[in-house]
Amino acid sequence: MVTWIFWISLGVLFYTYLGYGLVLLLILKVRQVFAPAVKPPPATSLPAVTMVVAAFNEEGCIAAKVENCFALDYPAGRLRFIFISDGSTDQTAAILDRYEGLLHLHQPERQGKSAALNLAMQHVDTPIVVFSDANAVLNRESIRLLAAHFNDPGVGGVAGEKKVQSRNSSAAGTGEGMYWKYESTLKKWDAAFYSIVGAAGELFAMRRELYEKMRPDTVLDDFYQSLRVCIKGYRVRYEPRAFATELASSSLTEEHKRKVRICAGGFQAMGRLGILFNPFFNPRLSFQYISHRILRWTLGPFCLILLLVSNFILVSKRGESVYEVALWSQLVFYGLAIIGWILGLAGRTIRLFNLPYYFLLMQIAVIQGFIRYAGSGQPVTWEKSEREKSTII
Repeated sequence: MVTWIFWISLGVLFYTYLGYGLVLLLILKVRQVFAPAVKPPPATSLPAVTMVVAAFNEEGCIAAKVENCFALDYPAGRLRFIFISDGSTDQTAAILDRYEGLLHLHQPERQGKSAALNLAMQHVDTPIVVFSDANAVLNRESIRLLAAHFNDPGVGGVAGEKKVQSRNSSAAGTGEGMYWKYESTLKKWDAAFYSIVGAAGELFAMRRELYEKMRPDTVLDDFYQSLRVCIKGYRVRYEPRAFATELASSSLTEEHKRKVRICAGGFQAMGRLGILFNPFFNPRLSFQYISHRILRWTLGPFCLILLLVSNFILVSKRGESVYEVALWSQLVFYGLAIIGWILGLAGRTIRLFNLPYYFLLMQIAVIQGFIRYAGSGQPVTWEKSEREKSTII
């Protein structure tokens, strides 16, 4: 039994973090040989678009966000802006009031991002809506690139790329940046296979008619909306040339706090997207959803524990070289993570140690997220994680 636990745990971990990507890549290579990809025709016209930005206490970056929006390259009169201040107690609302050329909505009482987006959507009358975060800076041609994909009637949403910029090469910045590079690669392969499974709220476009009013307590609005688009029979494409850049978390403590919230929201989303566990509903989508998302949020962290414990037992009882090598590999990995933690406490960063530390910390966040979800739940009006200090990226 212990042997089975060891090998099953190792197999699940390999598939979750490496194998799924390799399977996708193999499928895509085979597909290229037997069915070369056909590029969709270029868009003959660009649709009218509304960008929606929800903000809570963003006085440090909101002016830069507005200026960034006004500088975007899109046909005159076809790009509108709605900013909603969700119970801000600083100068966010006052700063937004100074600008013409946008619609500013203000909720005096903080109700959370999902409630804010529901309110904003009542004022959207364009066929396409783009969601973006207040602290994310978009490249000039991003909206044009996203909108062009909607020339294909089978496309319900388009996700842009999230880039994380670190000004001090911190462990948080290194880990978060590497994570999103890895995620970007998987998203490219996901989209080429069928559809991406979960967009980032920093930059996500969708057809207005597909927006689904959310329960006010919804934590992962971007993840939920993008998968509801897929459930309705549309695909969500990935456009890496359209990107949103934001600064890294100010520390791994802040990044960890953010990940715990996301993981708690992930467990909430699983309950509300239960149909995706049925492989007969949409086999390709279920395969991607379970492989890319669910295994990370459920079995991954627990398999790490089972792998280590079972490995100790097998070495003590059998002493076979394959299990000894596996155990020493794990111990070295955890040792690197501990050194990364110690260096972080001392304010120093070395990439060799940062990545194992970041990976391990995120696995702990999954377990904490589950405990939070199973207990009191994740408040929709969470405490924001601090980012590195800058008003313009």
